[in-house]
Amino acid sequence: MNLFISFDPVMLRTIYRHLLILLLLTPICQLSLQAQNLTGIWRGYFITDMGEKYKLEFQVNTPASTFSSGVSYSYLDVRFYGKATMTGSFNKTTGNLKIREIKTVEIKNMDGGGACIMNYDLFYEKSGKEEFLEGTFLGKTEVKGRPNPYEWGQCGGGKVYLRKVTTSDFYIEPFLRGKIKTDPVIYNNKPPVRRDTIAKKPVVPLVKKPVEVIKPPVNKPVVVTKPPVNKPIVKTNLPVIKTDTVKVKTNIPPVVKTNPVVIIPKPAVLKNRSNELMKILTVSNPEVTVKLYDNGEIDDDTISVFLDNKLILSSKRLTASPLTIKFTIDVNDSDHELTMVAENLGRIPPNTLLMIVESGEQRFDVRITSTEQKNAVVRFKNQKPK
Repeated sequence: MNLFISFDPVMLRTIYRHLLILLLLTPICQLSLQAQNLTGIWRGYFITDMGEKYKLEFQVNTPASTFSSGVSYSYLDVRFYGKATMTGSFNKTTGNLKIREIKTVEIKNMDGGGACIMNYDLFYEKSGKEEFLEGTFLGKTEVKGRPNPYEWGQCGGGKVYLRKVTTSDFYIEPFLRGKIKTDPVIYNNKPPVRRDTIAKKPVVPLVKKPVEVIKPPVNKPVVVTKPPVNKPIVKTNLPVIKTDTVKVKTNIPPVVKTNPVVIIPKPAVLKNRSNELMKILTVSNPEVTVKLYDNGEIDDDTISVFLDNKLILSSKRLTASPLTIKFTIDVNDSDHELTMVAENLGRIPPNTLLMIVESGEQRFDVRITSTEQKNAVVRFKNQKPK
């Protein structure tokens, strides 16, 4: 018995179209998965819920498509240092990296006491050539030799900010040797140049207009006038009224003093560079505190900061300790703008910083990038809570 199967031409065209779309999308999916390569060194810091800032470094090995392993280094200064082994998993579809420290292998705590191991929940992000891991962590007291009875969070928590780098503050672990490039990153084959060594452009002299000579005014002759002749006083029987005792009511409106609006001219560095609006923050409390940190590796990034075109920080170096700015926004005021100007790009361009804004119970985290051609602007608005 012969079996014949016939297909509708319309159905065949639909099947071919879907197969073609799948074939076209396959390379794109593979490219996006390959772009998320976590193997390497990640350095930055974490900030606890109490506001303490610790340096942090991951050396990550991703031997399989989703499984990750490596070591972590956390250090405050000479008071605390710790190294721990870790394991985890990475979801390339969502960019979510979950890291759990297994145990500490090196510890130094001058304050005494034990150590905490961490559980990290991070997300991968790429901006240009820069790669970041950001998220949160929970800690619990480490217990060795028996089951750990504590829950994650018993030892506190906070936020994590890491950036992929090519150097380590310690040494390259054996599982990374030969897998990553450890040479310093050089942009445009030119070393970073200090701004004070850059040759200044010649100043083009201004063409002076001819000065118009103004003749002094001619003195007119003084006209002497005679004083008025006093007329004789005519006495009357009317009582004399003292004018100094009479109060005259007038309808003159009261003088209202107004504070004139002071317009500060825009400095040359804000005119000659482009000013990119990075974020608009709406706060409900007029008192605003801004803290600026170096985002990732401390590489001698230097900035100047302008508030509404007025210079408030000049050529300050970004470090692990914050540069603090405080100002007040009145409800009746117009928007306030904070402009960050890169004075140099540090050892690893571009100039990157983390801005933490606190206003009452509100808190904002803003990551900012600026270059010698582009300034970064954050705009503030004050709005009463409804």
